[in-house]
Amino acid sequence: MCFRLPIVRTAAKESFLNSPAPGPPTTKRQRAKLRKHTIRLRRQRSNFRRAVASIATSSIGSRTLGIIYPLLAVAEGASPIQIGLVTFALTVPGLLFYMPAGVLADRLNPRSIMLCTEILRGLAIFSVLVPVCVHEVTIYHLVFVAFLEGALGVVYSLADTALLSKLIPDDNMTKRLAASETGVHFAVLTGRPLGGLLFQLGAPVALFMNAVLFVCSGVFLSAIADLRKRRRRADSARHRKRGDVRWSARRLLTETRIGVTELNRHQFMRNAVFATTTTNFAINTVIVIFLAGSADVPPFLVGIVLAGGGIGGAIGSNLARLDVVQKYIKPSTGALLTQMWIWVVALGITTLTEPMYYGLATLVTGCAGSLMNVSIRTYELRNVERAKLARVVSVHRLASHAAVCLAAPLGGWLATIGSGHNATSFILVFALIMAIGASVGMPRWRGVPEVLSSPR
Repeated sequence: MCFRLPIVRTAAKESFLNSPAPGPPTTKRQRAKLRKHTIRLRRQRSNFRRAVASIATSSIGSRTLGIIYPLLAVAEGASPIQIGLVTFALTVPGLLFYMPAGVLADRLNPRSIMLCTEILRGLAIFSVLVPVCVHEVTIYHLVFVAFLEGALGVVYSLADTALLSKLIPDDNMTKRLAASETGVHFAVLTGRPLGGLLFQLGAPVALFMNAVLFVCSGVFLSAIADLRKRRRRADSARHRKRGDVRWSARRLLTETRIGVTELNRHQFMRNAVFATTTTNFAINTVIVIFLAGSADVPPFLVGIVLAGGGIGGAIGSNLARLDVVQKYIKPSTGALLTQMWIWVVALGITTLTEPMYYGLATLVTGCAGSLMNVSIRTYELRNVERAKLARVVSVHRLASHAAVCLAAPLGGWLATIGSGHNATSFILVFALIMAIGASVGMPRWRGVPEVLSSPR
């Protein structure tokens, strides 16, 4: 038998049920408010697109220079040691400047920092272009400019993180971050081949086109509309409250310590640093092992293998835009562990030592790594205090970059003492131990709630 309860309607319910459905704004004030809101959303979308275009263009320029400068050293008759010095000058600034650059990005206007770096990069390229045209470039000049390019690239990368944090709304964060990640992987995929192609047309042409890329990046930045006056007033009030900022060694050390402390306060971020550092170390060591044993591999096949990471990253960042995938990449310890085990499987594929298997492994790790990046960046923007965001990101990137730098000599050493199979098996065992240790000992963090308030 079924009983039906009587429907009780209070006066409040009656007024609500009988009220007309909400319609378009009728008063002049409502229409003006809606118009301002629409203009603000359009401006926000336009600013975000211009920022992503600037980041992608600048990243392509950095990747092409990573090929052009070593090739220019070879064309000038440099010794292998000098060529290695040029390459080292491009990578070592990451170890030296990530922490100071994080402090700079948090303290100053990130858009102004990015514009300044693009101008300096363009001037640095022209300082090489003129001697190249008259055939008077020196190796020491190349080393200095390569070091400057690496340092400016580090500063730019942290400033763009601070800029995007101001342009991405909380309600559409994951999709916007995925779009930004797609631009970065597109730059990784196209930058190096483009650098080689441009250099075939001549060193002056390559350098000039690279300067044009940085000019285009600056143009995109210049087109970004200013933030709202309310935010500028809040920023100026905050700077007045902080008082005089004196750039000294002690002050810099204090500021960087704040970034380390803030990262250490977030359990998920500590887990993420461990996951990204170990996985980057493992896959980059395997890539060096592959390159060390690729004497009999056709150059085009080597290029395909190296491009696998960029292709996988582009696939992963586009998958991250799908609502179905976003449910599985929400920031949590489980998501980090899943991706670490994906790395273990991919590294197991490389023990087959055929070039196609190396390419498949880089494709898989690139896709999983891109999804991991979107997950981590989502957490950073939602939970890390915006005034400390660049410093926290600098600590994370410093750890990952140090792992990549360490992978190069270790991969070369492993390739000299054993076969490719034994060397990759050693890295597989390392990754397996790290994944098991993380699964057993990594503190559980179940994820962020569906709706979060903006960080302070």
